[in-house]
Amino acid sequence: MRLVVDCRYVRVGRHDGISRFTAGVVGALAERHPLTMLVSDPRQLESLPAQPHLLVSDPTSVREPAVARQVNRLRPDVVWSPMQTMGSWGRRYRLVLTLHDLIYYTNRTPPPEFATPIRLLWRLYHLAWWPQRLLLDRADAVVTVSETTKAEIARHRLTRRPVTVVTNAADPVDAAPERSRPAGRELVYMGSFMPYKDVATLVRALPLLDGARLHLMSRVSDRERAALVALAPAGSLVFHDGASDKEYREVLLSATAVVTASRAEGFGIPLVEGMALGTPAVVSDIPIFREIGGDAALFFDVGSPASAAAAVRRLEGEWEARSAASRRQADRFSWRRSADVLLDLLERVAGSSSR
Repeated sequence: MRLVVDCRYVRVGRHDGISRFTAGVVGALAERHPLTMLVSDPRQLESLPAQPHLLVSDPTSVREPAVARQVNRLRPDVVWSPMQTMGSWGRRYRLVLTLHDLIYYTNRTPPPEFATPIRLLWRLYHLAWWPQRLLLDRADAVVTVSETTKAEIARHRLTRRPVTVVTNAADPVDAAPERSRPAGRELVYMGSFMPYKDVATLVRALPLLDGARLHLMSRVSDRERAALVALAPAGSLVFHDGASDKEYREVLLSATAVVTASRAEGFGIPLVEGMALGTPAVVSDIPIFREIGGDAALFFDVGSPASAAAAVRRLEGEWEARSAASRRQADRFSWRRSADVLLDLLERVAGSSSR
């Protein structure tokens, strides 16, 4: 099987969710089968395995609808892309696309790093379901990252193609020491400050948790910082402004809980990252977090600071048991396991006699 994987969504500098998913799955996949990677910037190779690659146009280029004409030169049997937007006009290979979530149908604010024309198209695209159906039905099979999203795809009848779950995961970490409940209440949030993330609910819970501090690990704009500081008790917010992996690990290892109040997610990598180190998760009660956190996590009502504070307080009598359960739950997710599922799918698609 001549396998090509689309690695053009790997970010240069620091991963976002799709970038980390791509790098994690492709790294494990390369240990199992020879492959060729598509990149649009040679610097992307720094995050990828030592495998052959082809430099092609950027996925935001006007050439994207016909990028298959560039890919055809490799004569692949099957191509996998970690996004559903990869161009396919003129392709001479089987194609597997990925849809991570349906968040932006109800939360239409586009990611702030996008240029204005792309932000406009983003909003227009998510006004109706039919553009998504057209994209997905171009493929021979579809991948998504959770059972929750697979169920949503089915409910909205977004594709006639088979859908396979290839879960997200956290990067492997060195084994953490056995842990006991930390002194104080140090809470960790890793993620963006998009409106649907509802970070304000976490901040509003702090006055109800005497002495608690919330560590905000990601980069934050001056406007967002000022808005959050205005809601919080003095000294209760710790802004890390884009922590290194080392700093992130150190904060997690001294934390009471990893927290998020998100109203919608496609997965929840920070939950797995925290739980893998024995840090319990305290999260909003939405279906995807029930899937990822299992019985190890504690849940609170969406949008309720009082419920969030109560869940954190509940940890005081359960911390050690929740910590041990968190490690076991995190073990369910690994890039190796995800690569095994994906490779099985790709081999079946490549061996199919129909397009």
